[in-house]
Amino acid sequence: MENYIIIAILVLLFLSTIIIVKEQTSVIIERFGKFSRVAHSGINFKIPLIDRKASTQNLRVQQLDVLVETKTLDNVFVNVKVSVQFNIIRSKVKEAYYSLDNAKGQIASYIFDEVRAEVPRLDLDDLFSKKDDIANAVRDNIAEIMDAYGYSIIKTLITDIDPDAKVKESMNRINAAKRDRDAALQEAEAKKITIIKEAEAEAESKRLAGEGIAKQRLEIIRGFKESVEDFQRSLQGVTHEEVMQFVLMTQYFDTLNNIGTNSKNSAILVPHSPGALKDFQEQIISGTFLADHTKK
Repeated sequence: MENYIIIAILVLLFLSTIIIVKEQTSVIIERFGKFSRVAHSGINFKIPLIDRKASTQNLRVQQLDVLVETKTLDNVFVNVKVSVQFNIIRSKVKEAYYSLDNAKGQIASYIFDEVRAEVPRLDLDDLFSKKDDIANAVRDNIAEIMDAYGYSIIKTLITDIDPDAKVKESMNRINAAKRDRDAALQEAEAKKITIIKEAEAEAESKRLAGEGIAKQRLEIIRGFKESVEDFQRSLQGVTHEEVMQFVLMTQYFDTLNNIGTNSKNSAILVPHSPGALKDFQEQIISGTFLADHTKK
């Protein structure tokens, strides 16, 4: 019976010498309360009752989120959320364990200090556009300090910038007003282009219409000339007054025909009688003679 007890004690002592360390972790081994060595992943051994496992250190990348309240250059209070990714340097596990009592709390303190030193140099608008520059500055400033304690600062990210609610509302109103102004300018520019194009089209239409009327009148005059010449050749001894009366009578009947063919025409002839053509003819002849007399 005693042999079994002795064997059991020996087995327990042997098992207590074995330390299994997981991947991406390290174990601090102390001997009589003093640092002895660092056991890395795999199987390790220690002296029973003399060596003890003091701590297990996580070597994987960890993340610490820190919310910092600070003020910008234009006196706007903002809450800046900073995410720091860090890990323990494998070769400095001893320094990481024995140097800092509360590593995350002390890293957070350094971040508070650096953010409150960088943000007050910028206006609120610049803070949003240069957040990556601030994150890099914070990382560079604390990386050297934390390296001495066995911690590597891998990446620093500014994940959120949250101004006061009233400030955000004001910024939204400013942006909305700016967009309304841009929309109004674009709409006015579109109307301007439309008006210009319509004016150009109308001008082109009038030009073409003028050319058409000019050509029409030219053809009418040419037709009158040929008609008068034919009329004079056919009837010898016809006077100018008779030719004028013939032309006016032709125009008179053409006008009546045009008025009659257009149902929407509201034009009227005053006075409206064939006899009125003689008075009209006399007025034209009188005006022509008066113009000739004036030139002389």
